[in-house]
Amino acid sequence: MQVANQKVVTLDYTLTESQGRVIDQSQGGQFAYLHGNENIIPGLERALDGKEAGEQVNVTLEPGDAYGDRDERLIQNVPKDMFPEEAEVAVGNQFQAQGPDGSPILLTVTDVQESEVEVDANHPLAGETLNFDVKVVDVRDATDEELAHGHVHTDSA
Repeated sequence: MQVANQKVVTLDYTLTESQGRVIDQSQGGQFAYLHGNENIIPGLERALDGKEAGEQVNVTLEPGDAYGDRDERLIQNVPKDMFPEEAEVAVGNQFQAQGPDGSPILLTVTDVQESEVEVDANHPLAGETLNFDVKVVDVRDATDEELAHGHVHTDSA
C-alpha cells in the first residue's frame, strides 16, 4: 500500500539540523500520523507521497517547507505580572497563551527583566533547515473514527 491521503503512516525517523545535531527521533514504529491532514510539516508530507512500507527517504527541508521563516514581529515584551504568580519565568521556559482568534499559542521566554518578559511566538524550529532520515514502517487504511477526528488513534495503530 502506498502513502496517500487518508492513510495512516507509521515512521521511524531522525531529524537533524543543518550542523548535524539530532533534534528529534522516533524508532520502533512509535510515530504514526494521518497523511493529508496537516499532521506533519508540509515538505515531509510531500516527500512521503507514494512511498511504501520499507522505503527510506532522506530529505532536506528549507524553512518554507518546514516551520516557516522567523518573524521578528512575533517577539514582544509583556509585563511580568501577566504570568501566574506561581509560574517559574526563566529563559527557555514555555507557556501557552491565547491568540487573538482564541487559538492556543506557544510562547518561549527569551529574556527576563525586573518588570518585563520577552517572549517569542515563533516555532522553536522556525528559520531552520531540517534534515529528515525516514523509514516508512507501515501504511494502512485509516479507521472511520480516525478519519472523522483527523488524526491517528494510538489504540488503532
